[in-house]
Amino acid sequence: MKKIFLASLLTIFTLGIASAQNTTNNDKAQAENQNGPKIEFANTTHDYGDIKKGGDGNCEFTFTNTGNEPLILSNVRASCGCTTPSWTKAPVMPGKTGVIKVRYNTNNIGGFSKRVTVNSNSVTTPTVTLTIKGTVKQ
Repeated sequence: MKKIFLASLLTIFTLGIASAQNTTNNDKAQAENQNGPKIEFANTTHDYGDIKKGGDGNCEFTFTNTGNEPLILSNVRASCGCTTPSWTKAPVMPGKTGVIKVRYNTNNIGGFSKRVTVNSNSVTTPTVTLTIKGTVKQ
C-alpha cells in the first residue's frame, strides 16, 4: 500500500514539474516572438582584472535593439555609490545600438564585484543585470 501511495505521489510531483517547465518554455517562446523592443547585450560582465589604485575604472556595455519598436532605458542604477552608470537616454531604434558607461571608483583597494541593473521596455528581458569585477592593487 505504501509503495502504491509513494509511486502515485512521485508521478503527480513529476507531472507538476514537467507542466511548470513547459509553461515557462512557452512563455519565453511567446515573448521572443512578440512585437516590440528587445534588448540584447554583447557582454553582461566586465572583468577589470588587476587595476592600480586611482587607475582607469571606466568600461562600456554595448547593447542592440533586436526588436521592431524603439527601445527605451527607463532606469540604470548601481548596487553602491562607488559605481556610477551613464546611459543612452534617447530611444534606440530597431537594429541600432546604445551604450551604458560604468565608472568604478578605483581608490578603494581590494577585490570588488558590483552590479548595475538596467530597466527598459524590452518585451523579452525588461530587467538585465550587468556585472563589473576586479581587484584594485596599491
